[in-house]
Amino acid sequence: MSAGISVSSGGPKKPKALIKGSRVGVFAPASPADSVETIAGLAELKRQGFQVVASQDSKPEGYFAGPALDRMNGFVSGIQSEQIDGLVALRGGYGSNYLLDFELDKNLEKAKSVIGFSDLTTLQIYLWQKCGWVTFYGPMVAAGINAGAGAAKGYDENSLLQAIGKAESGWKLPLKGEPVLPGQAMGRVLGGCMTLVEATIGTPWELDTKDSILILEDRAMKPYQVDRVLMHLKQAGKWEGVKGIVLGEFPDGAPVAAGAPNIRDVCARILRPLGVPIVFGAPVGHTARPMLTIPLGIKARLDAEGEGTLEFLESAAGA
Repeated sequence: MSAGISVSSGGPKKPKALIKGSRVGVFAPASPADSVETIAGLAELKRQGFQVVASQDSKPEGYFAGPALDRMNGFVSGIQSEQIDGLVALRGGYGSNYLLDFELDKNLEKAKSVIGFSDLTTLQIYLWQKCGWVTFYGPMVAAGINAGAGAAKGYDENSLLQAIGKAESGWKLPLKGEPVLPGQAMGRVLGGCMTLVEATIGTPWELDTKDSILILEDRAMKPYQVDRVLMHLKQAGKWEGVKGIVLGEFPDGAPVAAGAPNIRDVCARILRPLGVPIVFGAPVGHTARPMLTIPLGIKARLDAEGEGTLEFLESAAGA
């Protein structure tokens, strides 16, 4: 079985490109956000020329942005609305997995852009495995967009606008990392936040990693915790057929003792024997650098030389 349900059913379902003037909705599937950060993020979306036409508003409940039903409705109503061209998540945190209890695939016919990272990995993998949707692993309203284009803890403007706005193939994304194992490979870009990729194992939407270029990143994990996840993925058969790997920076993950292996060391020891191209330290997901936006679900060529490059071999969005 090839990666993702869509490959066997006529190809991935691509959303309409988002360009200046496109109408975007903001949904909150996980945790609430600070109002100042939210306002800054909405202002930045408007600066980019997008019309923000809907923003989910519900009363937070503990570490959730609202009751599960409200969070699910905020997402589904945005997808179904004729007034909204695409959706940007408010922020991550925790809680997107609750939406999957509502059999979302029965209410999702027409693909729309879904932009987010971190906890959104759960929803993005579901949308790929159950619906064949291309989504975008990139900044959110109060987690990246709010800090601004090119800023520390902000977002990379070029990759965001290219990913969501280009209806053609052949564009290249510099990964700004370093090779762990040089080489070139072609595959379908999948993945996201590492612990959430792992959390799909055993579910009906377990990520099929075969023939993929796998993106894995996370934050605040000690090297031994990264080791444990990588070994679980190995023992669950998730490295079988993987064509290449792009790893994030793994911030806030210093070794527990002086002289102990760091996260890069752990990744190299476990992953190099796979013999596939590997890039470490790309500013994807959790990063202090301007965050890259990466389409999930389309084919690309990984070049693990120098800082690393992804060349997308098909468009992520439709006309």
